[in-house]
This record gives sequence, C-alpha cells and structure tokens, in this order.
Amino acid sequence: MSYEEAKKRYAELGIDTEQALKALESKAISIHCWQGDDVVGFDNKDGGAGNGIQTTGDYPGRARNFEELKADFLKAASLIPGKKRINLHACYAVFEPGEWVDRDRQEYRHFVPWVEFAKEHGFGIDFNPTCFSHPMVKDGLTLSSPDETVRKFWIDHCINCRRIAQKIGEALGDQVLNNVWIPDGYKDIPADRLGPRLRLKDSLDQIFAEPCPNVIDSVESKVFAIGVESYTVGSNEFYLAYAATHPGVYDLLDNGHFHPTEYVSDKIPALLCYFDKIPLHVTRPVRWDSDHVVNCDDELREIMKEIVRNGALEKVLIGLDFFDASINRVAAWVIGTRAAQKGLLYALLQPDAALKKCQDTGDFTRRMMLMEEAKFLPVEEVWEEYCRRQGVPAREDWYEEVLQYEKTVLSKRG
Repeated sequence: MSYEEAKKRYAELGIDTEQALKALESKAISIHCWQGDDVVGFDNKDGGAGNGIQTTGDYPGRARNFEELKADFLKAASLIPGKKRINLHACYAVFEPGEWVDRDRQEYRHFVPWVEFAKEHGFGIDFNPTCFSHPMVKDGLTLSSPDETVRKFWIDHCINCRRIAQKIGEALGDQVLNNVWIPDGYKDIPADRLGPRLRLKDSLDQIFAEPCPNVIDSVESKVFAIGVESYTVGSNEFYLAYAATHPGVYDLLDNGHFHPTEYVSDKIPALLCYFDKIPLHVTRPVRWDSDHVVNCDDELREIMKEIVRNGALEKVLIGLDFFDASINRVAAWVIGTRAAQKGLLYALLQPDAALKKCQDTGDFTRRMMLMEEAKFLPVEEVWEEYCRRQGVPAREDWYEEVLQYEKTVLSKRG
C-alpha cells in the first residue's frame, strides 16, 4: 500500500494523516546522553555508575569523553527523524585539561561546550542534577541525610544545577527542564519514615527558593531500587503532594518507577486535571525499573494515546531514560527514540473523536470495534512517508549505517 492509499483509508475514519505528520514533526523528544557511556559521566574519578544506578553489559565502543559522546549522539540523531533535545546530567560537565571540579562547585562554564554543540545542530537541552555515583552518597542518602555536611553538599549541587539550567535556557532562548531524582532510602524496615521526608522537604525548599524563569522544575519519584527495597524517601505520594503545594514544581512520571500493576498512561489524564505541565521519562521496565531500551509496546502506545487524545502535546514534556551496555549503544538510541516516535504517530492516527462519541453516548460495542479496527490501520506507510520527508531511512536500512560506524569508529576504541 502506498502513502496516498493509506491516507485515504485513514480519511474514511475522519483521520487527517497530514495533520498527524505535522504534529509529529513539531514534537521534540529529549534524548538522554547517558545511553552513550553507560551513565559513567566525565566527573567520576572512580568511573562507573553506582549509588542507585546499575548498568549491565560490556559491549565494545563506549564513549569515553565529550568528543566521542558528541560523535555518537550525532550519528544516532542523523538516523532519527523530527525535533530533538539533549537530556543532560550534571556528571557530564566538560573540564579544561587538568581541571576537575566537584559537583557542589560546578558552574555554567563547564556546560558551555554542550550549549555550543546544541546551537550548532539545532538541539534543545534539558538538565538533571547527578545525585548518585559519588562518595558523598553516604549510607544511600543525599538530600534526606541526617548528616548536615552531606545534605548541604547535595543542596549546593542542586542549587548550582538550577543556575546552570537557567543560563542554558538564556543562551538557547528556551526553557530547560531541570529534574531532581535522588536514590535515598533504606534496604530494611526503617525506624523513622517521617524524619527523612521532612529533611528532603526542607532541602527542596532551599533548592527551589531562587527564581529561575528559564527553568521548569520537576521532582521524580521511584517505588524502590536495589539496596532500598523497604523504603524510598522520594515516593510518588511525597513528590506529588510537594508539586501540588509548590507552584512551578512538577511531578515527573517515569513509567519504570511504579508497581508493575500501575500504569503511567492512567496517571497522565489524572494529573492533567491539576497541572499545566507533565514531565515524562519513557523507559521500558522488565519486572521493575530495569531501564531497558524502549520498544513500541502496549503501554508506550497507551501513554502516547493519552497525551494525544487529551490535547496535551504541548503540556507533556517527553524525555527518554534507558541504558543498555549489552548492545550497540548508538543502535539503542535509534531503536528507543524511533520507537517512542512510532508510538506517538500511532496515537496521532487514532479515531479519537469517534471513540469519545461512542463512550459519551454509551455505545460501548462500537467503541470496542473501532479500537480493534484501528490497531491494523496502515500506520507503517505513514511512518515511512514521515521518514522520507525527514531525510532518514524508513526501514531497517539505518542499521547498516550503525554497523559501518561500529566498524570504522567504535571498534577502534580501547
């Protein structure tokens, strides 16, 4: 079937494919830089992820510095259609030769190379404090630590990150999402559940005190992790309540950070009743927050459908968060980002108006019928047309470029 034939088929259900393509083209996806180097960063003297982050695999070709990470990101971006942002962690500060600055003293100048890179290639930037993989994560705690020296270190780091994000926004003429996630919690049953949360609340109040008009602030919850199986300080209830009572702070939803029977696709329309923005991290949890490479699976499509059918394309800020060191890292970026875009296109090509009418009139049989028929509409032809217009390979041809890049670039890294 050709695109023109697919366009006619969709039109029969009142769906405008040209409008869908225009919407898809205008929606930026924030692509996480940390897939390219296994969340190691440039400021970690000891190397390797830890204190709440774990990467598995030893596929050759990991980016070891700024130049290599830039090159890998550009190769992936060249095979991904649409608008892109760089989702950047503070541990990717770029230092002058012989320089090293600890995280509580990072400055905007350490990220100017990223801003120049973004300007050159038309990328936006989002930012994240890096409250893990550091000796100052004491007993698994950062912003909730009873040790005031530890807590102050991380408060200062997060304050500096907001200032850095503000400067990035000013330089790019944009707003920058600055997202706070911490690994704090306890492996076994705590004797005090309230105290750590009161300390975290006080830390956040200090972090968000300074006005930063180019910054969109968010806090990210998690249900549990390895080493904090019994208690997580920054739970969903805590952060949702904090965001609801602190204007300008938003509750970021990561679809790997909830119980297996909880669905972010259901949380999005609930939060849309109260928030004008919903930051989102798209990942693929396998049994828990395993951060597998995103696939275009059922929950991804449901997430995207809720964004589209509720007119929230401008309200939901879509970012990615996965890392896999067992496969080609550039390919992982391409697979995951294209999967997210495919899910969004699938959502843009649903007969939402007809489905809502069926629900409101109680015609549930027709609603089910339309939902099932829509699953086999010719979305592939529309995707291929989109890729053609964007100048990137539509089918699996892109993989040959990655293999060639692996042969000529990645394989030569020690």
